[in-house]
Amino acid sequence: MTDETDRQEEVFAFLADPKTHGGRDVKRIDTHAASVFLAGDRTLKVKRAVRFPFLDYSTLGKRKAACEAELTVNAPYAPEIYRGVVAITREPGGKLAIGGSGAPVDWAVDMHRFDETRTLDHIAGEIDEPLADALGRVVAAAHAKARRIDAQAWIDALGSYIDEHVDAFRAQPDIFRAAEIDALAHASRIAYERIVPLLRERGRGGFVRRIHGDLHLGNIALIGGRPVLFDAIEFSDIIASGDVLYDLAFLLMDLVERGLRPAANVALNRYLAETRQVEDLDALAALPFFLSMRAAIRAKVTAARLEPAAKTEQASIVQTARGYFALALQAITPPAPRFVAVGGLSGTGKTRLARMLAPDIQPMPGAVIVRSDVERKALFGVGETEKLTAEAYTDEVTARIYATLADKARRIVAAGHSVIVDAVFARPQERGAIAEAAKSGNFSLRKLFLTANIETRMGRVGARAHDASDADTAVAQAQERYDVGPLDWTPVDASGTPEATLARAKAALTAP
Repeated sequence: MTDETDRQEEVFAFLADPKTHGGRDVKRIDTHAASVFLAGDRTLKVKRAVRFPFLDYSTLGKRKAACEAELTVNAPYAPEIYRGVVAITREPGGKLAIGGSGAPVDWAVDMHRFDETRTLDHIAGEIDEPLADALGRVVAAAHAKARRIDAQAWIDALGSYIDEHVDAFRAQPDIFRAAEIDALAHASRIAYERIVPLLRERGRGGFVRRIHGDLHLGNIALIGGRPVLFDAIEFSDIIASGDVLYDLAFLLMDLVERGLRPAANVALNRYLAETRQVEDLDALAALPFFLSMRAAIRAKVTAARLEPAAKTEQASIVQTARGYFALALQAITPPAPRFVAVGGLSGTGKTRLARMLAPDIQPMPGAVIVRSDVERKALFGVGETEKLTAEAYTDEVTARIYATLADKARRIVAAGHSVIVDAVFARPQERGAIAEAAKSGNFSLRKLFLTANIETRMGRVGARAHDASDADTAVAQAQERYDVGPLDWTPVDASGTPEATLARAKAALTAP
């Protein structure tokens, strides 16, 4: 091991020398398992000659295999980044070379360099609604291509992580309080035992796959204006295995921890809209445990940085580790879900209100939104913004859409998560369907019906662009003739700004 380490120091000095890269400046980044060298438009990542319980790069052969595995795992996520594996060779004259003809003395993953300051952990403040939506899309697309695996080994490992975390937390009593460790361990074990049957069912259904495994903001780069996943785990099949929602939970947790709950809510809703699988709605029952586990992992990893850190950094490390731990404790004990329905004629602002309400409705990261316009487009197999013909709006089709809304809402709340149902709800039978869904599960339904005058509604629908709704000014005018019938929903004046409507809606939802 010492010989390997000494040999690597020569390799590292060679790769850090600007002369090796035609005089270009070199930036070196060291982690516990790799050293990365950035020069010009090229990045070379060398595995360090280390051995940990979860990885072993101690020999040249193992490092080569690890580089090849990293390429295999990550190229599908980021073909624009990963180029290949290259040898660092000893040439006949004794000098080192990149990809020379001599004997390999080490190996590197060869990558196109991207702007390392544009990973999402560096630009978290720039994660707005469109970027959060793009995150949900890219993760869903990655999961759609991920290889299905046998679930049982991962399920067993997931349970063992609870005790591993407890041991790590107890080893640092100056950071983590004993009573809180006990509380987290107790709640985690109960939650795990409760969801094991669900996870086994998810495994049989093909939802346990070879995932990214380390899907935090630092492993997502903004390249060409779009998020690109990179640095997926290659060193452990178990750690890189899991339910697809366990993978997504890492991203959601990281956004919530940084105070970006609206972005986390958008990402979750877009992911579910892209996968369009009711099984994922049922699996929301596991999300509190998944979020908690991901936060606990970050707490443990962050705390491990304390001992070797400079004194000036230690207070910040302790604070961050405690923050992750607190989030793990909060996530594992979620409040009861809420069942909310938002109705109103076209142009009253239902969808905007639902999106503004959702992030603040617990459990984290906010309510799932089920929208009639989106469900109708999905039923006919068209894109969300593609306009449908009149045949898609018959009474028969509309009844089917409202039945779908009711079924999905019931599943979400039954899984312990909150839901907002966004639809016109102009007819008594439509309101009855959602009320029956709540009654069937003994859930309390909060019902809001937005109102605005015809001029306001026509102005809003006329200004829409790139939206799932097909309603135009003609539809808004036609709806003025609707006979809504007896309405026991709470009316909310939506004629003002979205912020004013939000305030009124929140007041209505908190009223006894």
